[in-house]
Amino acid sequence: MPTATFRVFFVFVVFSHARRRIVHVNGTAHPTAAWTAQQLREAFPWDSGPRVLLRDRDAIHRFALQRTVQRMGFDQVLTAPRATWHNPFVERLIGSLRRECLDHVIVWNERALRRCLSQYVADFHTFRTHLPLEKDAPISRQVQLPTAGAIVEVSQLGGLHHHDERRAA
Repeated sequence: MPTATFRVFFVFVVFSHARRRIVHVNGTAHPTAAWTAQQLREAFPWDSGPRVLLRDRDAIHRFALQRTVQRMGFDQVLTAPRATWHNPFVERLIGSLRRECLDHVIVWNERALRRCLSQYVADFHTFRTHLPLEKDAPISRQVQLPTAGAIVEVSQLGGLHHHDERRAA
Protein backbone atom coordinates (compact mmCIF):
# COMPACT_ATOMS: atom_id res chain seq x y z
CA MET A 1 0.00 0.00 0.00
CA PRO A 2 1.73 3.22 -1.11
CA THR A 3 1.14 6.34 0.96
CA ALA A 4 0.90 10.04 0.17
CA THR A 5 4.55 10.42 1.21
CA PHE A 6 5.62 7.54 -1.09
CA ARG A 7 6.26 5.13 1.76
CA VAL A 8 5.03 1.56 1.46
CA PHE A 9 2.88 -0.09 4.12
CA PHE A 10 2.38 -3.82 4.36
CA VAL A 11 -0.95 -5.25 5.50
CA PHE A 12 -1.22 -8.46 7.55
CA VAL A 13 -4.53 -10.35 7.39
CA VAL A 14 -5.81 -13.36 9.35
CA PHE A 15 -8.92 -14.86 7.77
CA SER A 16 -11.27 -17.55 9.08
CA HIS A 17 -12.73 -19.76 6.37
CA ALA A 18 -15.70 -20.94 8.48
CA ARG A 19 -17.83 -17.77 8.39
CA ARG A 20 -15.63 -15.79 5.99
CA ARG A 21 -14.54 -13.54 8.86
CA ILE A 22 -11.52 -11.30 9.02
CA VAL A 23 -10.08 -12.27 12.41
CA HIS A 24 -7.28 -9.71 12.50
CA VAL A 25 -5.85 -7.03 10.23
CA ASN A 26 -3.03 -4.58 10.79
CA GLY A 27 -0.43 -2.68 8.80
CA THR A 28 3.11 -1.46 9.23
CA ALA A 29 5.90 0.13 7.24
CA HIS A 30 8.51 -2.30 8.57
CA PRO A 31 7.22 -5.86 8.93
CA THR A 32 9.57 -8.13 10.83
CA ALA A 33 9.21 -11.71 11.96
CA ALA A 34 8.71 -10.51 15.55
CA TRP A 35 5.97 -8.07 14.45
CA THR A 36 4.25 -10.83 12.46
CA ALA A 37 4.41 -13.21 15.44
CA GLN A 38 2.91 -10.49 17.65
CA GLN A 39 0.06 -10.03 15.17
CA LEU A 40 -0.66 -13.74 15.37
CA ARG A 41 -0.72 -13.59 19.18
CA GLU A 42 -3.11 -10.62 19.02
CA ALA A 43 -5.35 -12.46 16.55
CA PHE A 44 -5.70 -15.51 18.82
CA PRO A 45 -5.41 -14.53 22.49
CA TRP A 46 -6.15 -16.90 25.36
CA ASP A 47 -5.80 -20.17 23.42
CA SER A 48 -8.63 -19.25 21.07
CA GLY A 49 -6.81 -20.19 17.88
CA PRO A 50 -7.62 -22.69 15.17
CA ARG A 51 -6.31 -26.22 14.95
CA VAL A 52 -4.71 -25.61 11.55
CA LEU A 53 -3.01 -22.47 10.26
CA LEU A 54 -2.70 -22.19 6.47
CA ARG A 55 0.00 -19.71 5.51
CA ASP A 56 2.23 -18.74 2.64
CA ARG A 57 5.99 -19.16 2.43
CA ASP A 58 6.99 -15.52 2.87
CA ALA A 59 10.57 -15.15 4.04
CA ILE A 60 9.45 -13.05 6.99
CA HIS A 61 7.73 -16.12 8.47
CA ARG A 62 10.93 -17.93 9.30
CA PHE A 63 11.95 -18.66 12.87
CA ALA A 64 10.11 -16.25 15.18
CA LEU A 65 6.75 -16.99 13.62
CA GLN A 66 7.39 -20.74 13.53
CA ARG A 67 8.25 -20.75 17.25
CA THR A 68 5.10 -18.75 18.03
CA VAL A 69 2.92 -21.09 15.99
CA GLN A 70 4.42 -24.13 17.74
CA ARG A 71 3.94 -22.57 21.19
CA MET A 72 0.32 -21.76 20.37
CA GLY A 73 -0.27 -25.39 19.38
CA PHE A 74 -1.31 -24.90 15.74
CA ASP A 75 -0.59 -27.34 12.97
CA GLN A 76 0.91 -25.49 10.00
CA VAL A 77 0.09 -26.09 6.36
CA LEU A 78 2.33 -24.23 3.94
CA THR A 79 1.12 -23.31 0.48
CA ALA A 80 3.27 -24.22 -2.49
CA PRO A 81 5.72 -21.54 -3.62
CA ARG A 82 4.04 -18.91 -5.83
CA ALA A 83 0.76 -20.86 -5.83
CA THR A 84 -1.90 -18.30 -5.03
CA TRP A 85 -4.64 -20.77 -5.93
CA HIS A 86 -3.78 -22.79 -2.81
CA ASN A 87 -5.41 -20.15 -0.63
CA PRO A 88 -8.04 -18.60 -2.90
CA PHE A 89 -10.24 -17.16 -0.13
CA VAL A 90 -7.48 -14.97 1.26
CA GLU A 91 -6.28 -13.99 -2.21
CA ARG A 92 -9.84 -12.92 -3.05
CA LEU A 93 -10.06 -10.97 0.21
CA ILE A 94 -6.78 -9.17 -0.49
CA GLY A 95 -7.96 -8.28 -4.00
CA SER A 96 -11.29 -7.01 -2.68
CA LEU A 97 -9.56 -5.00 0.03
CA ARG A 98 -7.40 -3.32 -2.59
CA ARG A 99 -10.12 -2.74 -5.19
CA GLU A 100 -12.86 -1.64 -2.81
CA CYS A 101 -10.88 0.34 -0.27
CA LEU A 102 -7.13 0.90 -0.48
CA ASP A 103 -7.04 1.92 -4.16
CA HIS A 104 -9.48 4.75 -3.43
CA VAL A 105 -7.95 6.39 -0.37
CA ILE A 106 -4.77 8.30 0.31
CA VAL A 107 -3.15 7.12 3.52
CA TRP A 108 -0.80 9.45 5.37
CA ASN A 109 0.46 7.26 8.22
CA GLU A 110 -0.03 3.94 10.01
CA ARG A 111 -2.82 5.31 12.18
CA ALA A 112 -4.82 6.37 9.12
CA LEU A 113 -4.19 2.96 7.54
CA ARG A 114 -5.44 1.17 10.66
CA ARG A 115 -8.55 3.38 10.79
CA CYS A 116 -9.30 2.67 7.13
CA LEU A 117 -8.77 -1.07 7.61
CA SER A 118 -10.98 -1.21 10.70
CA GLN A 119 -13.80 0.60 8.86
CA TYR A 120 -13.48 -1.81 5.93
CA VAL A 121 -13.56 -4.82 8.27
CA ALA A 122 -16.71 -3.52 9.98
CA ASP A 123 -18.37 -3.03 6.58
CA PHE A 124 -17.17 -6.45 5.38
CA HIS A 125 -18.53 -8.26 8.44
CA THR A 126 -21.96 -6.66 8.55
CA PHE A 127 -22.91 -5.86 4.95
CA ARG A 128 -20.83 -8.02 2.58
CA THR A 129 -22.86 -11.06 1.53
CA HIS A 130 -21.35 -14.42 0.55
CA LEU A 131 -22.91 -17.20 -1.49
CA PRO A 132 -21.56 -20.04 0.72
CA LEU A 133 -23.25 -18.33 3.67
CA GLU A 134 -26.57 -18.37 1.77
CA LYS A 135 -26.21 -14.67 0.89
CA ASP A 136 -25.68 -13.73 4.52
CA ALA A 137 -22.91 -11.56 5.93
CA PRO A 138 -20.21 -13.02 8.20
CA ILE A 139 -22.05 -11.47 11.15
CA SER A 140 -25.73 -12.26 10.67
CA ARG A 141 -28.24 -9.47 10.94
CA GLN A 142 -32.00 -9.54 11.32
CA VAL A 143 -34.40 -8.80 8.50
CA GLN A 144 -35.83 -5.30 8.87
CA LEU A 145 -39.60 -5.27 8.52
CA PRO A 146 -41.40 -2.48 6.63
CA THR A 147 -42.85 -1.27 9.93
CA ALA A 148 -39.35 -0.31 11.09
CA GLY A 149 -39.40 2.89 9.07
CA ALA A 150 -38.34 4.34 5.75
CA ILE A 151 -35.33 3.08 3.79
CA VAL A 152 -32.34 5.37 4.23
CA GLU A 153 -28.98 5.22 2.47
CA VAL A 154 -26.04 5.20 4.89
CA SER A 155 -22.51 5.94 3.64
CA GLN A 156 -19.44 4.20 4.98
CA LEU A 157 -15.70 4.54 4.48
CA GLY A 158 -16.04 8.21 3.71
CA GLY A 159 -18.63 7.54 1.01
CA LEU A 160 -16.83 4.68 -0.77
CA HIS A 161 -19.53 2.21 0.25
CA HIS A 162 -23.20 2.59 0.99
CA HIS A 163 -25.85 0.36 2.47
CA ASP A 164 -29.57 0.73 2.91
CA GLU A 165 -31.37 0.27 6.19
CA ARG A 166 -34.74 1.11 7.66
CA ARG A 167 -34.89 3.94 10.19
CA ALA A 168 -37.83 5.38 12.07
CA ALA A 169 -38.70 8.95 11.12
